[in-house]
Amino acid sequence: MTSLRAINDLSRHNGAIADELAAAVSRVLDSGWYILGTEVAAFERAFAEYCGVAFAVGVGNGTDALELALAAVGVGREQKVALAANAGGYGTTAVNAIGAVPVYVDVDAGTFGLDPSALERVLRAGDIRAVIVTHLYGGLADIEEITRVSTAYGVKLIEDCAQAHGAERDGSKAGSWGDAAAFSFYPTKNLGALGDAGAVVTGDPELANRVATMRQYGWDGKYSQAMRPGRNSRLDELQAAVLLTKLPRLDGWNAGRSAIAARYRERIAHPKVVLPAGSGPDHVAHLFVVRTGERDALAQHLRENGVPHDVHYPQPDYRQPAHRERFADVSLPMTEQLCAEVLTLPCFPEMTIPEVDQVADVINGWS
Repeated sequence: MTSLRAINDLSRHNGAIADELAAAVSRVLDSGWYILGTEVAAFERAFAEYCGVAFAVGVGNGTDALELALAAVGVGREQKVALAANAGGYGTTAVNAIGAVPVYVDVDAGTFGLDPSALERVLRAGDIRAVIVTHLYGGLADIEEITRVSTAYGVKLIEDCAQAHGAERDGSKAGSWGDAAAFSFYPTKNLGALGDAGAVVTGDPELANRVATMRQYGWDGKYSQAMRPGRNSRLDELQAAVLLTKLPRLDGWNAGRSAIAARYRERIAHPKVVLPAGSGPDHVAHLFVVRTGERDALAQHLRENGVPHDVHYPQPDYRQPAHRERFADVSLPMTEQLCAEVLTLPCFPEMTIPEVDQVADVINGWS
């Protein structure tokens, strides 16, 4: 039995800086200003600088960030968006929300992200307005090649960085490669708020202005609606203050996650368990996801031994009950294989090496 309570123990994570978080909340309460004030502006500046881009626009959550990014790059009703189907359905939700059409692309077994060759085949067929590339589980997709292919076909590229805060390749961080990028700050993320929160980052001032306008009803001035689609999706001052407090610790937390992932790779040795390939600065170990062809049996073994675990994610988007009739003819072999095999183990910065070793020992003892 392990002492672990969850795959990501937020009470341990936030408890370590509880006094600083309380001070941030008190600062906002004392200010008397709770929406789109100095805390949001300060966080937007700091997060844009962290990502290596010119602009960050705080919004209500990560799915809104994807939706607003799509609208800002010009995706409209009935236009097609290429994306993966193994990333939890958030991209599909955003595409559907603006009345666009998802076009699913198979993924790469190593990165779990879009397969550039499969993407090029889809783009060659034409009529794709934008691509969403998800950096899944904390690792960058093959973003150089995906960027090259998208640019070659004149297609806008949106990064979904909800699980990749701080991942970096060749000096460029997640969020700095595409035309725009969407971040979630859901509490379990590498940089997590104390509730829902998100942001769109970009180097394009016009695109940033469109997102900032759309997030508040499409106003160009109070009660003057000048842009569609307008909505209410504003990062609030409390969450911005929390994120501003946490941001300087992000790289250290990522290093802790990476050390846990490295320890798992050292200690887990089971012929039925495939370990993830990611390591180095381009993988920040948001989740530690193994693969096995006998997932149900391994999950039962983990339950019997008190090891928290989960599946991210068990169904391709096109097989979900809400969508499967619409996409009855879609079949993506690698996507379906990964969805049938992936299993998530505990991984969070405060996890101890003895706890990692306990989990590894349980897996190695599975027969």
